[in-house]
Amino acid sequence: MKIVIGSDHAGYRLKASVVEYVESLGHEVVDVGSHDDTPVDFPDIAKQMAGKVTSGAAARGLMVCGTGVGASIAANKIRGIRAAVCHDIHSAHQCVEHDDVNVMCIGAQIVGPWLANDLIKAYLEAEFSTSEEFRRRVEKLNAMENEG
Repeated sequence: MKIVIGSDHAGYRLKASVVEYVESLGHEVVDVGSHDDTPVDFPDIAKQMAGKVTSGAAARGLMVCGTGVGASIAANKIRGIRAAVCHDIHSAHQCVEHDDVNVMCIGAQIVGPWLANDLIKAYLEAEFSTSEEFRRRVEKLNAMENEG
């Protein structure tokens, strides 16, 4: 699977290990920055990352910032993105299984590399449920998004 990964300056150091880990799982990585710890505005990186997902250039996205919250807010502003902050394993897989999340955001100031790896593994291995109830709910989310 092709995964797009982005970070702001607060997530830059963790992003390096995230990229390495995702590649070790056999996935192809598209790194949209940040490429150093110079301050950068997370909405700019989130927009680039989300654009790769919505265009089909990547199947899923990962965003690393200080808490994951700002990245999630920014990514969710892009039509077609369902982003979630995940700092526990259950949320990391269930957000995909139940809500068809296509961008996971993590906070470098909240989790370290080991937990980040566990979160990423759970997220990338998860698949959207075939259950009618979850598909119906995601369709309602899509309708809400299209209502403007």
